[in-house]
Amino acid sequence: MNDAIKITAQILDAEHCRFNVDRPLIRGGVSRQFSNRQEATQHPLAEMLFGIDGITGVQISGQTITLAKVGDAPWKEVGAQVGKATRTYLKSNVLSAAARSDIPTSSSIEAQIRARVTHLLDTEINPAVAGHGGHISLVDVQGSTVYIQMSGGCQGCGSAKATLKQGIERTILQSIPEVTAVLDTTDHAAGSNPYYAPTK
Repeated sequence: MNDAIKITAQILDAEHCRFNVDRPLIRGGVSRQFSNRQEATQHPLAEMLFGIDGITGVQISGQTITLAKVGDAPWKEVGAQVGKATRTYLKSNVLSAAARSDIPTSSSIEAQIRARVTHLLDTEINPAVAGHGGHISLVDVQGSTVYIQMSGGCQGCGSAKATLKQGIERTILQSIPEVTAVLDTTDHAAGSNPYYAPTK
């Protein structure tokens, strides 16, 4: 832990931001979610993050922290405090060498992401698009990138791009912090909707 700890921020929206850290934060690759200060006492980093004004939710998973906040403080300002708390936590040697050895391999992480994305598609995303006759399938997971395919009413639909960005991608990124990108592999030109204009 003597080398510099690198942390990058990925703003999801005004209320949510993900912080990617260059080393593991929690053992076993599990994901822990805390919705209040009382729950946060179960994990020292979460407890420190709830000490930042405006933080209302903390999710820690692998090498990522996803935060929810209220208030007008910009994420840049909040992020500085998040960085300080995270570095303090890591430098305190909370994560022992034995714990670090428990971090899963990339293939096992991909398997976990695949299972969680499949569950999300089945329980939230597909029920939402079914009303328009559409269906979303998981094609593959490579690293932290998820590849999906649209079919039915979603294939060739003029709103396919908006559905991907504002619905599917946003839901997956907020629910599964390990995912950094969601890519559409659909051949929309083969769809039945004549109004679709592929992005050039």
